[in-house]
Amino acid sequence: MDDKTRTELEAAAFRALRDHLRQRTDVQNIDMMNLAGFCRNCLSRWYQEAAADQGIEMSKGEAREIVYGMPYDEWRSRYQTEATEEQKQSFAASNPGH
Repeated sequence: MDDKTRTELEAAAFRALRDHLRQRTDVQNIDMMNLAGFCRNCLSRWYQEAAADQGIEMSKGEAREIVYGMPYDEWRSRYQTEATEEQKQSFAASNPGH
């Protein structure tokens, strides 16, 4: 497989993941962190870092809007719930220093 095709496939897979996460607003970031070790904020940070690697300036807010499909504060007010003590304890145990 040539590099251009590989990049196109990777980009398509990223868009599918992004769109899936936009649809699954019931899945909280803390649950993703506890189960997979990453969340929407991680994905947006990686996007921002990839842009920087290409010499493109992008704010954290701009990157988050690409991943969330709306401003982060709007997503939080619409969909984010308060983490339970169990979620917080699981996060602390599975993500030390994060």
